[in-house]
Amino acid sequence: MGKIHDAIDDRLARFLLEQPVFFVGTAPLAGDGHVNVSPKGMDGTFAVLGEHRVAYLDYTGSGVETIAHLRENGRIVLMFCAFDGPPNIVRLHGTGRVILTDAPEFDELRAHFAKERTLGQRAIIVVDVRRISDSCGFSVPLMDVRGDRDLLDRYHERRDPGYFDDYWLTRNSTSIDDLPGLPMTP
Repeated sequence: MGKIHDAIDDRLARFLLEQPVFFVGTAPLAGDGHVNVSPKGMDGTFAVLGEHRVAYLDYTGSGVETIAHLRENGRIVLMFCAFDGPPNIVRLHGTGRVILTDAPEFDELRAHFAKERTLGQRAIIVVDVRRISDSCGFSVPLMDVRGDRDLLDRYHERRDPGYFDDYWLTRNSTSIDDLPGLPMTP
């Protein structure tokens, strides 16, 4: 039923890129800290960068848990479920790092994403994948995708660029467990 893969091959890359939603899991080191699971979507925001590397665009949102956890310990898992076609669940365990928009490598990485909108983007999350596994997904429901929600895009379009700097400082500077989030300083 389950399988460990040596690498993200072409078939597996196609599966990952075809999924309209995936889930990101991270946790702080502290045992009493909050585990975080975030759904991610929006067409063109996920990329396979190599056999052991993936990335996704991170847009400004209400929380900063993933970034804070990655800054603290780097642990991350991405989970993709097939909601149509043959059942399958793929998990990518690895080490993540945060590439902010002003980082030297941001523009080169950004070219890997089809999503054109840049307003509100705060980072690219790059995952160096150490473990690639799949499992049956027999209990995952069959669902139809009606399309991407454009609410985040429209919300960000109503803001001027200065809004984001203030938001990051006042709302994304620490996690719910008080770990450092944005802005990231060396």
